[in-house]
Amino acid sequence: MADKRIDTEDGQAYTWEEISSHYKGTYSKKDVAAYWDSLKPAKTKGKGKGKSKAEPKAKAKAKAKAEPKAKAKAKVKKNPQPAKSFKVCVCGGSGGIGQPLSLLMAQDSNVSELAIFDLSVAMVPPQGVAADLNHIERKASVKGYVMEVGKNPIDYLEECLTGCSLVLVPAGMPRKPGMTRDDLFKVNADIAKGIVEACAKFCPDAILALIVNPVNSIVPAMAKLYEKKGLDPMKIVGVTTLDCVRANKFVGEITGKNPAFVKVPVVGGHAGVTILPLFSQDKVAKTIDADKIPDLDKHVQDAGTDVVNAKGGKGSATLSMAYAGARLGRSILRGLAGRRQVECAYVKSDVMEGLPFFTSKVVFGDKGVVKSLPIGDMNEHETKRMEECKAALKTEIETGLKYGEANSLAN
Repeated sequence: MADKRIDTEDGQAYTWEEISSHYKGTYSKKDVAAYWDSLKPAKTKGKGKGKSKAEPKAKAKAKAKAEPKAKAKAKVKKNPQPAKSFKVCVCGGSGGIGQPLSLLMAQDSNVSELAIFDLSVAMVPPQGVAADLNHIERKASVKGYVMEVGKNPIDYLEECLTGCSLVLVPAGMPRKPGMTRDDLFKVNADIAKGIVEACAKFCPDAILALIVNPVNSIVPAMAKLYEKKGLDPMKIVGVTTLDCVRANKFVGEITGKNPAFVKVPVVGGHAGVTILPLFSQDKVAKTIDADKIPDLDKHVQDAGTDVVNAKGGKGSATLSMAYAGARLGRSILRGLAGRRQVECAYVKSDVMEGLPFFTSKVVFGDKGVVKSLPIGDMNEHETKRMEECKAALKTEIETGLKYGEANSLAN
């Protein structure tokens, strides 16, 4: 019986062949081998008792000799997640986030068709982005779609959205100097509504991953609109992955460890004090001195502002946001392809009493969101911060729900 170990991403047992196949192309062979070595062996019955003595040899063989065979087998029958063909759309695909996000999604083996949508005022015509991406060595066929400013997406996006399984939405206006979050919400809620309205008509079963700020209010608003139309509000997912990416990177910098193997869950919301990294739940992060955690916590909260300042007011976090959006997009597609995935995301949830929307670890499967996982144990610092997070998040959720109540999606 093949040696199996527990993948920390989803708590399931996999063989070396399955792990190496899954992470091939994402991490180096050396990093995947190191990750395999760090995993706990799965408990076996009967004959499995002899596995522990043979484990060192098994590791050596896995690294030195078994890998080529593992790859060959994975290609034939043993791959638990064979590449499938999904159509994906990036709405706002010509922008600062949209272009690198489109590039990363075009490289995903599960993407067979990629639609790039944007307005005629975009910095680059979406047809141009599509033409550019059609020259990379990947199977995805890319096509661009444009709409004049002021027009209604539902009247123009039938071909673009029909057949989509995932719609990534980095559309919307960036926050400008002097704008409050309420000001930003009023502008971006209408932009998001137009796209969500079109999705409700042409791809109602697709997962809508929203990167439209303020996420804490936009997601409840759009989920409420979906619910009022009789659609599944769990199809509306807020992309908060960048908070996790930043937390992992900052922990790696402090500890000297590879951030690819740091997995700090970041819960709550996606702005300011609502961003709550649970450093105590990661084996690397919890080794950091307790007196350094408050500053590290604040560093994660303020990271977006740090990028804006570093760019001299000429831009915000676009490349890292694209990376994070693609990471969530890949996980969603892997889930749709049949391999259970776990990522933090902001969704309709009951994990936190009194808050109908919350960011926590979410399980993605072949229908999209399967369930939100419990928050888990928190230390004293995190427990105190959670109260601050909840108070701020409650107000922002209410703003979104009021918009959803006051508006409706067209037929």
